[in-house]
Amino acid sequence: MQFNKNTSSGKTNIIAIVVKSIIGFVVIFGLVFFINQVDFPAPKKEIEKIIPNENFKIVK
Repeated sequence: MQFNKNTSSGKTNIIAIVVKSIIGFVVIFGLVFFINQVDFPAPKKEIEKIIPNENFKIVK
């Protein structure tokens, strides 16, 4: 019984890699686009806290 090694040509491997990378980029850009469409909540005014001067101690 003889075993035969089936190999493919180099062009099909390059084409497969290019197609897979293009599909990957399309998926990534699609995810970024849809995440940008979501309106996440954000504070509408600036949070400001006034610290009184009584709490400060001068250390010499």
